[in-house]
Amino acid sequence: YKFSEAEPIRPPLEIVSAEIKTDTTQLITAFGQACAYKVFSHKVYLVVPKQAESDIPRLESLCMRFGIGLILFDRNNLNDPKFQIRTRAVKSEPDYFYVNLYIQRLSKEDIKKLLG
Repeated sequence: YKFSEAEPIRPPLEIVSAEIKTDTTQLITAFGQACAYKVFSHKVYLVVPKQAESDIPRLESLCMRFGIGLILFDRNNLNDPKFQIRTRAVKSEPDYFYVNLYIQRLSKEDIKKLLG
């Protein structure tokens, strides 16, 4: 839903990023990438297969400490991956220098789609 300029109260733009992995061998690297997204995002999620059972407790602990959301899914069921939120992301303010830097890398057409 896009709020019109005429509406008196409009929520601010919120950037939500996700690092999604289907491979369970690089999950700590994926966590590091999710941490890097916090520089330009209000909320960040790490999305990993539930088949990574032995790593999930450690990932969940790390995500909670760093305010990153953790979502599990069944990588063996493409039609219904049954996404499950284990930890919700904590909203934080991004570094607007990097937000602007990355937005400026987009084409003018994409910026217009994104920002209206």
